[in-house]
Amino acid sequence: MSALRIAAPLAAALVLAACGSSDEGEIHQWMAEQRAQSRPKVQPIPEPKKFSPQSYTQENAFDPFSNQKLTQALKRDSEQSASGTGLLAPELARRKQPLESYPLDTMSMVGSLIKQGNPVALVKVDNLLYQVSPGMYLGQNYGKIVKVGESEVVLREIVQDAAGEWIERTATLQLQERSK
Repeated sequence: MSALRIAAPLAAALVLAACGSSDEGEIHQWMAEQRAQSRPKVQPIPEPKKFSPQSYTQENAFDPFSNQKLTQALKRDSEQSASGTGLLAPELARRKQPLESYPLDTMSMVGSLIKQGNPVALVKVDNLLYQVSPGMYLGQNYGKIVKVGESEVVLREIVQDAAGEWIERTATLQLQERSK
């Protein structure tokens, strides 16, 4: 019985070894056929275009980097800044008021009244109420209060336009309805 136990696996191994050698040759032959049939198709790279240098023909033209051009540009810029500083200079020379540290869109007008014959607006900023009157300043754009009405505060602001010049514009702070 012990001889049968050893002989059975030995016979199975011999049968498997005999089958394997013939299949290996067929596999190698099939792989060689497949390699021969499947050739990669690579398109050739086009030839580079020939570089032909161009000669500089603007030798007598105006040099954009000349000192003359630079001084003209600097003079123009200084004239523009001088015209804008006329509006801004008085604003820079005075002491800023507390409500100038808040943007105008964070403020809301919640009421108005007459105090000692002068119109006064009630402005709410960060849940605090402030009394403002003409001549005071609001917002971060040098906004000076020009007029206080029953339903709005009119301001004159000094801002830079798209060209970088300082201009005056009018802004208003409207009375806000009470939300329930």
